[in-house]
Amino acid sequence: MRTRTFFVLAIALFLLYAPVADSSKIAFSWKNPQYTGGSFKNILVIAMNGRASSRADFEDRVVKEFSRPGVSVTPSYSLMPRPNAAPIDPNEIRGYVHDLKFDAIVISRITKAQTKTTEVSDPFPFFPYYATFYGYYNYLAPIVYDPTYLQTDFDLQVETNLYATTTPQGLLVWSGTTDTYDPSSNINAIDTIVKVLTKQFEKDKLL
Repeated sequence: MRTRTFFVLAIALFLLYAPVADSSKIAFSWKNPQYTGGSFKNILVIAMNGRASSRADFEDRVVKEFSRPGVSVTPSYSLMPRPNAAPIDPNEIRGYVHDLKFDAIVISRITKAQTKTTEVSDPFPFFPYYATFYGYYNYLAPIVYDPTYLQTDFDLQVETNLYATTTPQGLLVWSGTTDTYDPSSNINAIDTIVKVLTKQFEKDKLL
């Protein structure tokens, strides 16, 4: 019994005090089965975002993660800068795709940014404060008089599409969404989203 109790306490301590990292995951992905080409070598990145700074942050991160020997990745803001809430003229994009011979366009947009507040009840037994009397009392005494508390979570979903420029209108090769739960900052959210996208693109042999 003592061994079991110690084991439970050790696991609880690890879960409570281990560093919490921002994380994103691929919620959905699809690759066009009709696409027979290989990986891409000259990619244009576009972040559809009303805020110019966020657009630049996302595109810069994609450039950093996607770039490798033999692969050139260009952020759209370096070619087509725009102030906040100003879309890019599609004809301008066509011109750059033609002139700079981009073979693919990666475009991302936010599809959900939701804040949710939930009521959380008394925590499960055998968390670390159970190990000592004063730890137990100091932690739980306030809860006895206020048995619930509010917790605010933030969910972010981003859609990303990859188009091959082999057709005049651009052929959809890959589409997917990433879910990010409770990011600690905008920069950390961008970092984790782009990292999981990079791994998925490598897995699908697009990079």
